[in-house]
Amino acid sequence: MTIHATTPEADAVARRRTFAIISHPDAGKTTLTEKLLLFGGAIQLAGAVKAKRGGAATRSDWMGIERERGISVVTSVMTFEYGGRVFNLLDTPGHEDFSEDTYRTLTAVDAAVMVIDAAKGIEARTRKLFEVCRLRDIPIVTFVNKLDREARDPFDLLDEIEKTLALDTAPVTWPIGRGRSFAGTYDLRRNLVRRLDDDTEAFAVNGPEDGRLLAMLPEHERDAFAEELGLAREALRPFELAGFREGHLTPVFFGSALRNFGVRDLIDAMGEFAPPPRGQQADTRLVEPTEPRMTGFVFKIQANMDPNHRDRIAFMRVCSGRLTRGMKAKLVRTGKPMSLAAPQFFFARDRAIAEEAFAGDVVGLPNHGTLRIGDTLTEGEEIVFRGVPSFAPELLRRIKLTDPMKAKKLREALQQMAEEGVVQVFQPVDGSGAIVGVVGALQLDVLKERLAAEYSLPIDYEPTRFSICRWITCDDKLELDRFVNAHTSSIALDLDREPVFMAASAFSLTYEQERWPEIRASDVKDYQTRAGD
Repeated sequence: MTIHATTPEADAVARRRTFAIISHPDAGKTTLTEKLLLFGGAIQLAGAVKAKRGGAATRSDWMGIERERGISVVTSVMTFEYGGRVFNLLDTPGHEDFSEDTYRTLTAVDAAVMVIDAAKGIEARTRKLFEVCRLRDIPIVTFVNKLDREARDPFDLLDEIEKTLALDTAPVTWPIGRGRSFAGTYDLRRNLVRRLDDDTEAFAVNGPEDGRLLAMLPEHERDAFAEELGLAREALRPFELAGFREGHLTPVFFGSALRNFGVRDLIDAMGEFAPPPRGQQADTRLVEPTEPRMTGFVFKIQANMDPNHRDRIAFMRVCSGRLTRGMKAKLVRTGKPMSLAAPQFFFARDRAIAEEAFAGDVVGLPNHGTLRIGDTLTEGEEIVFRGVPSFAPELLRRIKLTDPMKAKKLREALQQMAEEGVVQVFQPVDGSGAIVGVVGALQLDVLKERLAAEYSLPIDYEPTRFSICRWITCDDKLELDRFVNAHTSSIALDLDREPVFMAASAFSLTYEQERWPEIRASDVKDYQTRAGD
């Protein structure tokens, strides 16, 4: 997409780059995030992930359980400037138990960086995240990390990416050595060499046989490397911008985030290659980023980022127009106006008031339960942005409260956790205790820790006889009511007070579907079907 910078708004949009970082756990994603922020001048000292207990915690991991376990469990949003551009970087959870948060985040970006461990190649989680990107036509830049450790052959890695993901590869840089002999990278487009110990100054060479290049490697590796580099230059696909923007070609960079190498090439590429904010599909039309009226959608809610103030932040992707501090916006779900009194830009735990924001920017909107995931805000137009669904949970548990006197407080806390997307909460219509649903067991650990730390609510879990839950709908309301009345002990209401059917097994679900053919049972609930307040 070409943006003609004829207005201040269009110029601001053209400068924006909004992207997520995706990877399998332990590929080095969070370390890479830190180093990108260093280049953006956002932080002065990057803390090694493994040194969290004794040193500075990784800045994008702010929650206690993240610092303790060395993993990311929520999406962190970070805005910074570099090279004349504004970057909105979204660091997603790598662990599959938090896939819903990652999926929602990918609705809010225009590009992604896929981090791959040079020793392990494409892993299961990487493949799943890539498929989500492909569904949304998100262009992907690949960063092959940890070249300073034992690594696979670069040709093998490129071949695996192409075969496993059905994605063309175009290496932009090439590693000079691997493991202990990793000495730098070679820019295949410009014949530039960057030394490992000084990546600020690249120098030009005449090709694979250049003596200054070969002198960077042990003598016994030089001939093989010159042959490998010559083959890479001649036989591999050159980078082509249109193929990348269309989503079927990925430029590949090699480096080591821990040693701060290859990161400058990567962030420069994001500025040069990644698309500016794209049009966003709403229910009735495509909203272009250069339109004058402000629109945006909420893709994430985060409560208690500052436990001292019990704050609740809705993260909104601005889709068009200019958002200004103090402006009035319409919350389409309720039809009511709300004042955007203190929009904020975030850098992990740190924040600053956003006096204005443009399409592509991600802003935090403080609110007290007004906003929900999937909400659309506009300057008056009745549109709803698509693509922020809820997924049926895979694990169901009852909450066991150790102090029955705190039952009301628990209900309020679970409501907030559900609105935030930490878990889904289902209230059985027969009056029995609330059931929480999650994708993976680690989410249960997070809920338990947060209820204890933020609400002083120690809890335990009890098994439930249900293993499956599905949202139920029917064109005939009377038929739906008959089904609900016939299955009172298996019906619960979700956050929006919409009915779900809970089954003990896949067999019992199928059995009921055969008995009640007019009842539709779905494992996905789109935002547009949700009830209003």
